[in-house]
This record gives sequence, C-alpha cells and structure tokens, in this order.
Amino acid sequence: MTQGADSLRSILYALAANVAIAAAKLGGAFYTGSSAMLAEAIHSLADSGNQLLLLWGLRQSRRPPTPEHPLGHGKAIYFWSFIVALMLFSMGGLFSIYEGVHRLQGAEGLHDPWVAVAILAFGIAAEGLSLAGCLKEVAKLRRGRSLWRWFRETRHSELIVVVGEDLAALTGLSFALLAVLLAIRTGDPSYDAAGSIAIGVLLILVALAVAAEVHSLLLGESADPALERAIRRELEACEEVEEVLGLITQQLGSEVMVAVKARMRRQADDLALIEAINRCERRLRSALPEVRWVFFEPDLRD
Repeated sequence: MTQGADSLRSILYALAANVAIAAAKLGGAFYTGSSAMLAEAIHSLADSGNQLLLLWGLRQSRRPPTPEHPLGHGKAIYFWSFIVALMLFSMGGLFSIYEGVHRLQGAEGLHDPWVAVAILAFGIAAEGLSLAGCLKEVAKLRRGRSLWRWFRETRHSELIVVVGEDLAALTGLSFALLAVLLAIRTGDPSYDAAGSIAIGVLLILVALAVAAEVHSLLLGESADPALERAIRRELEACEEVEEVLGLITQQLGSEVMVAVKARMRRQADDLALIEAINRCERRLRSALPEVRWVFFEPDLRD
C-alpha cells in the first residue's frame, strides 16, 4: 500500500519541527505574556506527544501475526491515531479556548510583543517545512486526486493525522500572529485572547475531522479504491480464472486481506484446481506486495 510513501519520515519531520517550535513558543509566552502564544505552545507540546504515539503505533502495527491475532496487528496504528485525535481535541483545542476565555476576563498587555512576532514567524517557517515534507510523501499516494479526496479515501491513518496536525498548526500560527499584531496595533490585549479562542476552535474542528476518518478505519474499511481495482484486474488477468464473481478486501494497517469468489476454468482434477488457485494467489501477491492474506473460493455463481 505504501507505493513509496514513507510515513516514518513524515512523522519525524513533524516531531522535529514541533519540539523546536514548542521550546521557542514556551519561552516567548512566558516572556511576553501572550495568551495566543501560550495556546500555540501547548498545541506544539501536544503535537510532539502525538508524534511519539504515532511512532509507537507504527511499531505495534508491524508485529507479526499470533494465534490471538491471526491477521496481524496492523490496525494498531488506527487505534493510536484515534487517541492522537482525542488528544488534539482535549489538550489542544479545549485548553486553548479555556486560556482565551480566562484572559478575556482580565486581559493584560503584552511585554515586548515583537519577540512574540519573531517566534511566531519562526514557527510558521518550521511548520511550513514540516508540511512540505509530509505533502511530498502524500504526493506519492494521491495519483492525481485532490488533497481533500485523498484525505477521505486514504487508508494511511498516520498520514491523515500528520497532515491534519500540520495544517492546523500552520493556520493556528497565522491566527496567533494576526492576534498579536492586532494587539500591538490597537493596544487592546483582548485581540490576543480572542486569537487563543480561535486557535482552540480550529483545533477542535480538525480533531473531529481526523477522528471521523480514523473511526471509519477502526470499524474496518476496504482497500483503497485504486488498489481494489488493481486487485480485480490482476485476478481477471489470471488465465485460470473465467470470471471474478465476488471480491471483498479489508485494510489492516499497511497490509490488505482479500477474499475472492471466482468461477475457475475447467481443470483435470481437484489437485490441478488447487494448483491453479495457488498460481493466481502467487501472481496477485507478486504484483501487489501489500496483499498479505488471500482467501480464494472457487464457485459457479455468486
């Protein structure tokens, strides 16, 4: 399924950017007293923890099959991706709204706000590089699809999370920068507090969108539509197969399970039929390495 995409590289890009940005934002928030900056610092800290959870999820998903989990542990990455979405909602979104409302009740002026501007500009540059690295990996999977369509159709939950986090972070930083600049321009610190609330709302919306996509994967989705079409083409190209009567696929992390019902061409005997099915399975796995399990049922009708 990877088609050359490197999920690990995308996660490491995001982790490196968020650790550096979080340190800069925390220092800037305590120095300037900026509420929007503090909200963004908490956001970056949460994102750093999220990337560590995704790394753990990738490791767990690569564990081999066991008697208890005969189809492997591929769905572990979906579970940890869902946990990350919950953390983005709670630690990022709800805290930012709370901080903004709290500051609105007793808004204080910013100390040396241009320091905050410089740190936010650095954050935008760093997040932009992280997002560019992630989108470079996503481009290997999109196959001409728009980014939104890829987001809805992809089975790479870890890339869904990283893209969502990076887009939210870049937009949130822009909100924070605008809020600080308005506070400087008008002398009204309530703009800074309002920026924190806007960031919180943004994070909650992104978290809900990511959670909805990952929830669907947790329940069990078929393979990517393009991959499913490729599976059907390979099966129909097998000379031993007269007609593909039914095809069911399920995505299990980076691997795919295939169940196929097919009308086979007449064979000399049962042993020849078994060998014909085995040839079809070998051809399918050779052409599409992401296909790990194949359950083949010869039949006369669907």
